[in-house]
Amino acid sequence: MASGWLFPIFDLFITELLNYITLRNLLSFFALICLLAACSGGTQNEEATAESEETVTEEETPQVDAQLLATGETVYNQYCLACHQANGQGVPGAFPPLTQTEWVLGDDIRLITIVLQGLQGEITVNGETYNNIMAPHAFLTDDQVAGVLTYVRNSFGNKAEAIAPEEVAEVRASIES
Repeated sequence: MASGWLFPIFDLFITELLNYITLRNLLSFFALICLLAACSGGTQNEEATAESEETVTEEETPQVDAQLLATGETVYNQYCLACHQANGQGVPGAFPPLTQTEWVLGDDIRLITIVLQGLQGEITVNGETYNNIMAPHAFLTDDQVAGVLTYVRNSFGNKAEAIAPEEVAEVRASIES
C-alpha cells in the first residue's frame, strides 16, 4: 500500500514537535493568544457576566461617576477581560488577579503608569509570582484609562477612590516628557 510511508513520517513529525515544545514556549504562546484576543475587541458571554459581576453600585460609592464606571466596564470587557478574566481573578501562574491587591488599591500613579506603559518582568501579587507581559495601552484616552481603573478599583470586591481623567493626563504628560 502507498499509505505505509505516511505514519512513520507523521510519527517523526510529532516526535520533533514534542521535542521543540517547552513549558516556556507554551506559556509564551498562551500569552500571545490572550494578547491577541484582548486586542480583538471581543465580547464576553452573558453567563460569565452574570456569574462574576460584582460591580459596586452607585449607592455604595457615591463619589464615583456612573458614566466613568460605564466607560470603564466597556474598556475592561474589550481590553482586559481576556487576561484578567470576567471575575478579575486572572489566570493563576500567567495573569495576576485584580482583586484585593495593593497593585490595584495602592499607588494611583503606579497603576496609571502600568496601563499606559504596560508591564514586563517578574512581580508578586498576593504572594504569587507572575512573569508575563502586559501590553501598553497608551492608545486609550484619558477618560478611558480613568474609567477602566475606576471600574477595576470598584469591582470584584474592591472599593477605592475613583481615578480622575486629569490625573491620567498628568501621569501621561510626565511619562512623555
